[in-house]
Amino acid sequence: MRDSFATRSRLDVGGKTYTYASLPRLAERLDPGAGPGQGLARLPYSMKILLENLLRNEDGVSVLPAHIEAVAKWDPGAESDTEIAFMPARVVLQDFTGVPCVVDLAAMRDAVVKLGGRPEQINPQIPSELVIDHSVQVDAFGRTEALDINGRIEFERNKERYGFLRWGQNALQDFKVVPPNTGIVHQVNLEHLARVVMTGDRDGEAWAYPDTVFGTDSHTTMINGIGVLGWGVGGIEAEAAMLGQPSSMLIPQVVGFKLSGKLPEGATATDLVLTVTQMLRTHGVVGKFVEFFGEGLLHLPLADRATIGNMSPEYGATCGIFPIDAEAVRYLRLSGRSEEQIALVEAYAKAQGLWHEPGTPQASYSSVLELDMGTVQPSLAGPRRPQDRVLLADMKQNFHDNVGPLIARRQDGRDRQVSRFEKDGGDQPQAARLAAKPASTICLDDCQHQIHDGSVVIAAITSCTNTSNPAVMIGAGLVARNAAARGLKAAPWVKTSLAPGSLVVTDYLEKAGLMGELEKLGFYLVGYGCTTCIGNSGPLLSAVSKGIAENDLAVASVLSGNRNFEGRIHPEVKMNYLASPPLVVAYAIAGTVDIDLTREPLGKDRDGKDVFLRDIWPSNKEIGDLIASTVGPELFKQNYADVFTGDERWNAMESPDSQLYPWSGSSTYIKNPPYFEGMTMDVGSISDVTGARVLGLFGDSITTDHISPAGAIKADSPAGRFLQSRGVQPADFNSYGSRRGNDDVMVRGTFANIRIKNLFFGGEEGGNTLYFGSNPPEKMSIYDAAMKYKAAGVPLVVIAGHEYGTGSSRDWAAKGTLLMGVKAVIAASFERIHRSNLVGMGVLPLQFKDGQNAQSLGLDGTETYDITGLDDGAAKSATVTARRGDGSKVEFQVSVMLLTPKEVEYFRHGGLLQYVLRQLAARKAA
Repeated sequence: MRDSFATRSRLDVGGKTYTYASLPRLAERLDPGAGPGQGLARLPYSMKILLENLLRNEDGVSVLPAHIEAVAKWDPGAESDTEIAFMPARVVLQDFTGVPCVVDLAAMRDAVVKLGGRPEQINPQIPSELVIDHSVQVDAFGRTEALDINGRIEFERNKERYGFLRWGQNALQDFKVVPPNTGIVHQVNLEHLARVVMTGDRDGEAWAYPDTVFGTDSHTTMINGIGVLGWGVGGIEAEAAMLGQPSSMLIPQVVGFKLSGKLPEGATATDLVLTVTQMLRTHGVVGKFVEFFGEGLLHLPLADRATIGNMSPEYGATCGIFPIDAEAVRYLRLSGRSEEQIALVEAYAKAQGLWHEPGTPQASYSSVLELDMGTVQPSLAGPRRPQDRVLLADMKQNFHDNVGPLIARRQDGRDRQVSRFEKDGGDQPQAARLAAKPASTICLDDCQHQIHDGSVVIAAITSCTNTSNPAVMIGAGLVARNAAARGLKAAPWVKTSLAPGSLVVTDYLEKAGLMGELEKLGFYLVGYGCTTCIGNSGPLLSAVSKGIAENDLAVASVLSGNRNFEGRIHPEVKMNYLASPPLVVAYAIAGTVDIDLTREPLGKDRDGKDVFLRDIWPSNKEIGDLIASTVGPELFKQNYADVFTGDERWNAMESPDSQLYPWSGSSTYIKNPPYFEGMTMDVGSISDVTGARVLGLFGDSITTDHISPAGAIKADSPAGRFLQSRGVQPADFNSYGSRRGNDDVMVRGTFANIRIKNLFFGGEEGGNTLYFGSNPPEKMSIYDAAMKYKAAGVPLVVIAGHEYGTGSSRDWAAKGTLLMGVKAVIAASFERIHRSNLVGMGVLPLQFKDGQNAQSLGLDGTETYDITGLDDGAAKSATVTARRGDGSKVEFQVSVMLLTPKEVEYFRHGGLLQYVLRQLAARKAA
């Protein structure tokens, strides 16, 4: 470490001395005489964290004095073109994205040996922790045994994956695994893994420095609520950090969000975060940091802050951070951290000017938004995007506005059936009546019921967003208690589930006497994992599924999650609404979203009297009093005492004992990926692309849920056919997420989402394309066409609109794109993480110039494409020439989205992993 600005200092805490890179000392060097709120003191909290990171990692290569000065003299009003190298203190993984990370590390061990190195060279260089939370599905529900049944099925389905992770836990250094049935990664991160201030040995000295984190889940930002700077990255970027490689980034703009007042009676943290999300999405914060401040922080518990931080991907920011203050320290004590750690956090934050308290001068921000929390109203979001907030009072109208197009599509389909029926001499009135049938009659427990458009078929208390928050969880329990006392029950067609974020939640619900009350409404514990929010909602009741299919009903789900993109929650559910846990309970009772819960009754009590939502809604004081009497440090200490140990199922699993993983050719879960096949120490160049065909022509808001394999595997899909050819029966397919360690399965599921719309076919849904290698062009699955093109040596491009790649930080959205033979993606705009992932996998992101897109340029995807002028990555713009079949052509300019010199270097190597591998192999050779 270099110390050009002489910032190295000593901090004494609890009888221990720590070295640290002092921001006050830097201020003395750079701006002596600056008053309060001036100089470095004016920097936002998050910018100070970046500055300390550079000071501590100055090496004369990746971090230079000029980089430090650029951040210290940050101009809030300007967009910076200065690249800096950020090195997180640790990495946190979940199992869906973590398994392929460990697969890649295992493959790199094989590859480094072939290049002359040793397996032990491939190890995490910083603390790396994986939480298994994405694999449990809601197969069983509504009964006491649901937790055990789902856990048993989870282990049966994932035995091979879990054995592989146990190999990684044993073979890799500084890598730990939190076993299944413990909690959701973000909540475990908040309640236990977060240090807030890290310590470590460096050059024989004990250092103290800010806790910063990269996570392989976009909602890693939940940890921002406790003052930890971190964000979601792709698996390949996380792997590079694990291997000691800094991440290149441009100095960001920072948007300040001033909070005042406090939440009114009846409003929840969920309502607050949906309001914040809508405001920030409207303002535009993609690629920016968001920082919360103001006197409203005095009335905002840590759990509420974490809920807001969690939703950063939904409002588009890199992070949504809160400062370290008395509330953060209170939470550390509440969650059972040691007094020594708490003392260090407070002393370090104050010594560095990172401590926030009332009266702290406002930092300088790129722009500022303000919200009086007293104006927040009960809300939901949906039915397709988390930023589409709708007031509870407007839900009924929202449903009718959004169901219209779904009904119209259904009618169009029925009308076509009628026309064919008429042609065959059928009875027109009968066919017309079929088209207009509004409901399905189903039989449940020997009783007949009707389900309609808008019927709620899934009501799930799930996901990190809300299950970390005692206020909304206790609130849900109280709503359930009050409803049960009046004799109300969940509608029989609703699949109800409770998937808390940690064991602590179960304990305080039990202690408060509310677990049994939730069970009376059908909300039995189903597991500790993301479940419904990531599509692991499991099958609906068979009668309900048949009823939906019978009339193509547009049914709904209501969940306390953070994502509700098309096709994500359940393939049979077309409308999905995000809501607070108490509202999830309420809609389970109502059984429909075609209702105004502010005016219409939920149902009738035992005496036949109407029961309204306001009759069973608890007061803020009642919720607060119950939290105070039930949530304490002892719950956290006992549940996290042996967090890495696991239960009997975990410890009984077999796993290899070797430094190199013994790959099995028969495995359909774990496979050595092809990224390093034929790799040598020679570095390539960035060449022009000629004669490319369009694999997919897409519109706006194509999410990673559309691109990446996710959810259930259909038997007649390319992935389903492959598994069956390997002897796997459909009942044992498991999900795409669980098979992320096998590229043969995953590449077949790329662009295979049932809701994706390739504009080759207008508004038709499904993962199909036109293959132009035949005459006339042939319609087939995107995978099959890609393989035909690859066999013929034809490069491919994807063309899309705005917000390409929004959603979860799934590296397989980039990996699958690469393995299909796609050389470039041309889009109107990219989501930050997905653009980075494409670069990391060697797929070139190109952006249309402002005001241009495929439609404005008259492109229909039938053309062949040349991409020229890349100049080995040095060019900021390139020329695209689209040649039509009639000989005419369209020529236009695109921006080359290799944003930093480091990204250009990665791309020349063929990807980030190849770059890291060559660096490590070169060290061995030297």
